[in-house]
Amino acid sequence: MFRRRIAATRRGARLARLLSVQQLAEWGVPRGSDASDTAALIVAELAANAVVHAGVPGRAFELGLTLRARVLRVEVTDTRADKRPVAAPPPPDAESGRGLLLVEALADRWGTVEGGAARKTVWVEVGI
Repeated sequence: MFRRRIAATRRGARLARLLSVQQLAEWGVPRGSDASDTAALIVAELAANAVVHAGVPGRAFELGLTLRARVLRVEVTDTRADKRPVAAPPPPDAESGRGLLLVEALADRWGTVEGGAARKTVWVEVGI
């Protein structure tokens, strides 16, 4: 299991993606493989959402990775339980808002869990 608290900044979201790729490589999932690239994309989207939509100034988000029986579980915990993600299509002319649709398409399963005062975890499971 890998778990790390990361600053809720755009740089922190990038760091989450890089740390995920590094951890997967340490677990034997090669960089640049379809599995690594899929995981990186999922982490990037969840981390960006934690920063842009659920970030609270001065508070970090938490990244968790678990690999068991060729199933990767990604968890991103932020400090905004009131901001629950929805994978709904944005208006056709919108420049953003499609990230969770992409996560939903890549994931075998995904969901959210409330975790105490002002916290929620968005989790994704994907076979690799």
